[in-house]
Order: sequence, then structure tokens, then C-alpha cells
Amino acid sequence: MGAFRFLTAGESHGPTLGVTIEGVPAGLGLTAEALAVDLARRQKGYGRGARQAIEQDQAEILAGVRHGTTLGSPILLLVRNRDWENWTEVMAVEPLDDDAAATLNDAASGGNKRATPVTRVRPGHADLAGALKYGFNDVRNVLARASARETAARVAAGGVARAFLRELGIETWSFTAEVGGVAVDPANASRSRDEADASPLRCPDPDAEAAMIARIDEARSAGDTVGGVFEVVVHGLPIGLGSYVHWDRRLDGALAAAVMSINIVKGVEFGLGFEQTRRFGSAVHDVIEGRSDDGAWIHRTNNAGGLTGGVTNGEPLVVRGAVKPISTLARPLPSADLITGEAVDKAHYERSDISVVPAAGVVGEAMVMLTLARFVLEKFGGDTIDDVKANLAHYRARIAAAPDAPVAGGRRSTAGTGAAAGDAAAATVPAGHGLTGTDEAGSGGDD
Repeated sequence: MGAFRFLTAGESHGPTLGVTIEGVPAGLGLTAEALAVDLARRQKGYGRGARQAIEQDQAEILAGVRHGTTLGSPILLLVRNRDWENWTEVMAVEPLDDDAAATLNDAASGGNKRATPVTRVRPGHADLAGALKYGFNDVRNVLARASARETAARVAAGGVARAFLRELGIETWSFTAEVGGVAVDPANASRSRDEADASPLRCPDPDAEAAMIARIDEARSAGDTVGGVFEVVVHGLPIGLGSYVHWDRRLDGALAAAVMSINIVKGVEFGLGFEQTRRFGSAVHDVIEGRSDDGAWIHRTNNAGGLTGGVTNGEPLVVRGAVKPISTLARPLPSADLITGEAVDKAHYERSDISVVPAAGVVGEAMVMLTLARFVLEKFGGDTIDDVKANLAHYRARIAAAPDAPVAGGRRSTAGTGAAAGDAAAATVPAGHGLTGTDEAGSGGDD
């Protein structure tokens, strides 16, 4: 079984986005209809812009699947850009002939914004750094790829990871935890997962959501944008994913990198996160109650967010992403021109959203699931989905049984209970604590 990985391709206003996923075992059920669910969730949310009215994202499965079942070979997905119809000359792949180039130049001279090269760099975007790095004199070459439109390909890939993890009893969800400084009150989180998903901001607290919407309206009226926080929760993970042995095998490090890679995310925390710095250790670390009759290990709280020492501990995984306000403002900030280097009154502006926290949460789910799929396959890998399930079941049985008592000098006891591990029932992962499977949570671990 090869390593699990994925690569995306495509530009915001190009003909299509693409993603190749390698390492998915054979025998997994997969359909375009299943992938469409998360793509639709990504496009929703109060505060989204006009682009979402144009696109109706669907992922075409072009390779790696036959008759609805994965083949074990690389999977190729395409997500077409419907807005490409408005950019066929500006974003053409092939060189323009003289007539087409002249037509485009005339359109730019006449004030056509699409045809006009972009040189007024936008604060908060990759415009300036990207143009200088790659030697571009037209910032459109940067913004076409740096755009958050690329995350549609990630969400499509995340749908494949969701199908894989779901076969193993692992479920992932996210919700909007904060917008513009208005945060969810766990005591008032009365909505179910389905009810929250159907709400304007995918928020479990209706009162907080109403205040969040007011903040978005306030930003819209001011020609401004607003950020927030999303929370991703994963149930059903076995103890033991990741490792403390080397820095690059720590699951928390990999998850932090994955969530931070989302275009608009500027901070990542696990559970309590930075709140841990404000408390004594006795109010942070999760007391371990012991092993239950079915072999599951129980923690009194989940302040570690499901991770200790870079390894899953059997509690729900809780990851939060801090979403900055969108950089493209309807009332643009002052900036500078890439060519002249001189100050300009207004940066470049293209249509944009006011807030994308609910959508960012769906992208966060995708990145968490893609990371977990890699770690699961590294530990329980096999050529078929049945191989993976069997390996996981054997491992769950082993960790559910009491280990042999230690003997001085390192010799193993021959009379311990660990020999029964192969016959033990698979451990049941506890559902967790608190708001939609979370409590106050954090990222613990031994020194």
C-alpha cells in the first residue's frame, strides 16, 4: 500500500479545478453524488458573494473508480468552473493570436476590468509577495491560483476521505463557533447537527447566530469584512494515531499544518488551546477515570481535544481554525502599484464575500479528514478496505485487553491477561463531552 496523498490543480477563473488522490484502498464505495454533499455545504452560508450564485459545484470522477467502487489506483476528480465562460480569453491556456490579443487590449483600454492587467496589489493577499517571487508583472497570475476557489478541489478530495473514514466508524463535522467576536454559548447550543447545518451560519446556538448575522450586516454596510472561528469535531478515532517518537510523526503537528494551509486561516488550536496558558495545570489536564468493562479508556474531561503527546487518546478530536476577515474589501484599503512602486488610494477590487466562516469550516473538515486518512492508512494500511477494517479491528481488540503485568528486567509474564487480546471485542470509543461532542478542550502531552 502506497502513501496517501493528494494534489490539486487549477485557477479560480480557469476551465476547471482538478485533484488527484493516491493511496485509497480498493473496494471502497464512492459516487459523485456522495461527493456533492460537502461541495454544496461549502457554497452556503450567510455573507457569501455572487460567485456562489454562479457555481453549482459537482465533482466528476474520471479515474480510479469502476461501477461505484475504488480500484486502488489514483483517483482523478474534476470540478468545473462555470464562471470560465466569462474569462475564456483573459484566462486562455494557449497563446493568443494577434487578433485575439488586440481585442483583449482594446477591451482593457475601454475600461473592461476583466481584461485589464492587475497591478494595484491588495493588502492581506498573496499579490505582492507572489508577483515578486515568480517574476510576474500582472497580479492576476497570482490571484488566480492563490484564490480560495482552490478549496473546492480540497473539499472534493475530502469527500473521498470521508467515505473512507466512515467505513471505519469515524465521523467528522464542523460548526461556526464565532463570528466578529460573537461566540457560541455551549449552554445555549440547542440545535442538532442537522439543524445547525441547515441554519444560515451552520451554528448550533440560535441566539449567537442572530448576533453573528448582525455583525456581518454591519460589515457589509461599511464595505468591510469580518472573520471568526470554526470548530471541527471527530468521533470514533482509536487511541494511538500519530506518534511522539519524531516531530514529523506527531498528529497534532500534521493537523495544525493542514488547517493552517487553508487560505484564510491564521491560527489553529486544539480544544482549550491558548486558554491553557491562563489556567493552572490542575484545571487543564484531563483526569483519566480508568478502563471500562468494554475496554475503552475514559477521561473525566476532554481539555486535550483528543490528543496527548501528538497521539490520539480516544476522546473526540477537537480542532479550531481562526478565520481572518477577507482581504478583498468593497471599500478597498490604500495600497501601492506593483510597477511604479508608488502609493495608490485604492487597492484592486473584485467581487468578494463578507464572511466565509461556515464555508471555511467545511474546508477545515476536508483538511482534517485528509490528514486523518493518511495517518490511518500508515497504521492500518492494506490493499483493500476490508484489509484496513480487519487490521483496525485487531488493533482495537488488542488495546481493549489488559496488558501483561511488567516483570523486572524486561521479561514478559506468561500468565498475563494480554494473551486474550486477539479474542477481545473491539473497544467502543466514548462519545465525548459537552457541546456537539466537545467540552472545553486543548492540546496536552507529557514534557
